[in-house]
Amino acid sequence: MSLALGFLVKRAGVLSLIQDTGRFGAFNIGLTNGGPVDKEAFHWANRLCNNELDLTSIEITMGGLSLTAQLDTVIAVTGANMPLTINGTSKSLWRSHKIKAGDIIELGYASKGIRCYLAVKGGFNMTKSFGSTATVCREHIGGLTGGKLMLGDILPYNAVIANTRHTNPRQKNLLLPEQSWPSYEQNVILHTIPSYQQHYFSSYQQRLFFSSEYKVSQSYDRMGYRLEGRAIDCDIEGVLSEGICHGAVQIPANGQPIVLMNDRQTIGGYPKIGAVISLDTAKLGQLSQGAKVHFEPISMEKAHNFYHLALSRFTRTALVECD
Repeated sequence: MSLALGFLVKRAGVLSLIQDTGRFGAFNIGLTNGGPVDKEAFHWANRLCNNELDLTSIEITMGGLSLTAQLDTVIAVTGANMPLTINGTSKSLWRSHKIKAGDIIELGYASKGIRCYLAVKGGFNMTKSFGSTATVCREHIGGLTGGKLMLGDILPYNAVIANTRHTNPRQKNLLLPEQSWPSYEQNVILHTIPSYQQHYFSSYQQRLFFSSEYKVSQSYDRMGYRLEGRAIDCDIEGVLSEGICHGAVQIPANGQPIVLMNDRQTIGGYPKIGAVISLDTAKLGQLSQGAKVHFEPISMEKAHNFYHLALSRFTRTALVECD
């Protein structure tokens, strides 16, 4: 039996993870969602490869990934400002690139933002675990072995072969016009839907929370972002453990907010003052230590409007053919 071919990992980087759009419907057995922290960049990478938007890709945090292609294909890299080279030649992000067997794809270290997404034509061929290929290291599920990519791993995909139904040999690469690229700022507004537990916080504490500036602490990862700033007092120290949504803003005993992300625990007992909308957790997930955030209250109706406007903008933005 022949071995699967794909990308050979020559350097794994700081943290490179296999991700699809996430694992849903498994909270009852303690499994969290996983999936891409910056879903917009993830979707653009797949779209630039003419893929379905949910196909399995690689999330690269900080950078340092190096791959050798074993089969012809097409790739796209989107997200943080992470230098990309193919065979030592600098290449642009936010566009597709044709790859030949033997090509070396390398990503340097991010200068703005911290997460990139590498998609391949047709997606990576990974076995699903509990309905998803998303890697959650804490739970040891998803990806190749339930953990981050390692030196010597092979990431299988199907070769793109000319003159087949898979591709047109004359098909050009695609790019996203630069004016449509996201801007990864170091000062972000986090629109937050107030929690049903907000009555545990006095009106003064709520005003303090929404008017204060917070900084990303040294403790941030795919599970959650711990922030530093004005401490927020709560009338209670805890609640009965309950399910936790993506973006929930917990206020622990020290009063310093924690925004929960993709790999959060499924239940928790800290009071929650609100939940950050998914469009803004994506922005938060591109921040590193010292970046500044402000929380801004938003209604559920306005949050829906933001989501559908962003979806409309994504679907209406045309890609451009290029060489």
